[in-house]
Amino acid sequence: APSTTPTDMKCLVVVLLGLVALVVARPDTLLDLDDIQHDQSIDDDTVFTGSYSWTSPEGVKYFVKYIADDDGYRVLESNAVPATADGVSANGAQGSFRSSEEFDDRR
Repeated sequence: APSTTPTDMKCLVVVLLGLVALVVARPDTLLDLDDIQHDQSIDDDTVFTGSYSWTSPEGVKYFVKYIADDDGYRVLESNAVPATADGVSANGAQGSFRSSEEFDDRR
């Protein structure tokens, strides 16, 4: 039978202590799923408008108001979506997020 050396035992202890530290340091929850809210409405022209919100583990309340229509999905207002590097803010006028697959289907 193979024998265990003191170096093997030290390595095992270090690995086990590392695993215990990971388990202890990990928060119980990253996001409280009971605190997520989503409201949405659809009008006759299949225009979706809505909002969703959540609270971070630090207690900060975030929200996103959006529209999805013929121009694609757009964020109308949000304290969670930052402005782009070009300074384009989430105000509904930032352009649509259309898929390139829409253009591929026309070929």
